[in-house]
Amino acid sequence: MGNADIRRLDREIQVTMKKLEAVRRGEWWPLNGSERRAMARALAGGAYKVARGRSATRSEERMDATGSAAEMRLNAELAALHGERQRLITEAARAKAKKKSSGWF
Repeated sequence: MGNADIRRLDREIQVTMKKLEAVRRGEWWPLNGSERRAMARALAGGAYKVARGRSATRSEERMDATGSAAEMRLNAELAALHGERQRLITEAARAKAKKKSSGWF
């Protein structure tokens, strides 16, 4: 039971790490719905301003802020997964030690 949970968490950690790398590269697929909408709004607003001959600096900053918020969210998720994995490993080790010490051989 413990090892299966640890393997499941390992897979989730790998998926989250892939998402984090993708966000760092500027890809949109790991973003959640609200982050995607914010990026699309900033992109559309910037395109409109550029078409009007004005600067799109604020829109670029909004896109950067949204990307960094997604990166922080994924980092927090990764830290939580690592903490849960460590808890499961400790729990499995305690159970194994208890099982070994309870027998007389």
